[in-house]
Amino acid sequence: MGLSPPPRLTIGLTGGIGSGKSTVSQMLVDLGAHLVDTDAIARALTLPGGAAIPEITRQFGPELIDAQGAMDRDRMREMAFADPLVLKRLEGILHPLIGAHADAHAR
Repeated sequence: MGLSPPPRLTIGLTGGIGSGKSTVSQMLVDLGAHLVDTDAIARALTLPGGAAIPEITRQFGPELIDAQGAMDRDRMREMAFADPLVLKRLEGILHPLIGAHADAHAR
C-alpha cells in the first residue's frame, strides 16, 4: 500500500477594493501556491474576441461594445451600478464562464 499525496487545499480570497487580496495572493504564490485570478479571467472574457462578447452584445446591444470590440467597461459599470437587474444579467453571463475558466486553470 503506497502513500497517497496530501489533499489539495483550495483557498478563495474575496474582499473589496484595497482589502489586501493581491498582497495575500502574492504571499501564497511566494509559498508555492498556484494562483487562479478570476479578475484577470473576467477581463479577458470581455476583451475583443472574448467569450462573453457575443452574449453581452446580444443582451445589452452593440452600444456596449467599444470600437476595438471589447465591452465598454465604463458604460457597463454605470449601468450596473444604477440598476441591480443589469448587474444580475451581466453576472449571469460572466460567472459561468469565469467558473469554467477557473476550473480549467486550477491544477
